[in-house]
Amino acid sequence: MTTDGALRVGLTVSGKPMSTPLQDVRAVSRQLVGHFVDNVIPCRTLPGDIISGDVTAVTRVCLELAVSMLDGDDFPGKTGKLAEAAAGWAREGVPIDTVLHSIHEGFRVGFDRVVSTATVRDYASLVDGAKLVVSMLDTISATVARAYVREHKAVVSEHHTAVHTLTSALLGGHSTSTMARECGIDIAAEYSVLALAIPEHPDQRHPGLDGKVVARRILRRLQAELATRCGDVALALLSVDGGTVLIPSTAVEDLDTLIVQLSVAAHVPVTAALVVAPTAEVPSAADRAHELLDMVQRLECVAGLYRFADMALEYQLTRPGPGRESLGALLEPLSGHPELLETLQCHISNNLNRQRTARVMHIHTNTVDYRLKKICQLTGFDPGATSGLWQLRSALIARTFSDHKDAS
Repeated sequence: MTTDGALRVGLTVSGKPMSTPLQDVRAVSRQLVGHFVDNVIPCRTLPGDIISGDVTAVTRVCLELAVSMLDGDDFPGKTGKLAEAAAGWAREGVPIDTVLHSIHEGFRVGFDRVVSTATVRDYASLVDGAKLVVSMLDTISATVARAYVREHKAVVSEHHTAVHTLTSALLGGHSTSTMARECGIDIAAEYSVLALAIPEHPDQRHPGLDGKVVARRILRRLQAELATRCGDVALALLSVDGGTVLIPSTAVEDLDTLIVQLSVAAHVPVTAALVVAPTAEVPSAADRAHELLDMVQRLECVAGLYRFADMALEYQLTRPGPGRESLGALLEPLSGHPELLETLQCHISNNLNRQRTARVMHIHTNTVDYRLKKICQLTGFDPGATSGLWQLRSALIARTFSDHKDAS
């Protein structure tokens, strides 16, 4: 007998319809729900109204579908109830693995009841029944998963929009209590305000790849890592180039490690500037953090986390005035030697490591030594001496910002 034929006349076991053990839908559904609560561990943690309401109703619908198909009817149009329940579970935060595991467990228990009286003569019907069970399970699982994922995406989108609005309000210095309640996020008394810079990945310039897609993937990896490390407490406004992240100052003990973790996840060296401030001062703290980040980038510092205290001297040297102009003039003798200025910048950025400077610039260490001596001859300051290095580094900082002002 073919499956199609079996569908038209119904399947039998030991001379009775295969659906017989399932036909008392109300009683069987109660037994199945009790089995879920006793044996499917995640179900024990579900609220009672979900167990007595949606789970029981869905179990009954699944049993009705099974009985109809085992009796040879076409698949009934009752999947709407399944989709509606799955959407509700997604919004209530019931894990999808709990939902799908319960469905499969229900089919296993139900199939055991159906075949409990089977004999060897029922082999053909059992094969057709197994195929039918697989078909039913496929349809029901797909219906539930599709509805669950669709609703989950909507919930995530709503939360993302709410968080985006809350973060913008904090950065704008506006009242946030109402929005915070809507988001379900507590406003901290103090925040670590991080200004982030996400550099380009080499693949973004690859002629065979879509650079925008590469950039978006980098951003998604970074956002996922941030969520993993900080949970819902991190408030972020980020684009593919970087942005601002607000983290309650007590939420993450080691922000240096966090930046390293973000860099590893994003596959690019992330640079960040940190300013800690009370909630009311978040807007001005964000401005200072981005000002500090801009300075760190213009000075071509190595990637990592920079605090205002780490760069206070550099910050002061970049302030407009006669002091900055006087310092910047110390490097005037190098104006006609761009390779010397580049070497000085690279050498200082690499903490005076000759080998690293040579490797970054693709030159020999002897060439580095020669250029440093040439810098000393032209400027009168020795990069190898503490006093000379101090003058040259200060002059380089001042010149970097003077050049920026002239260029703008």
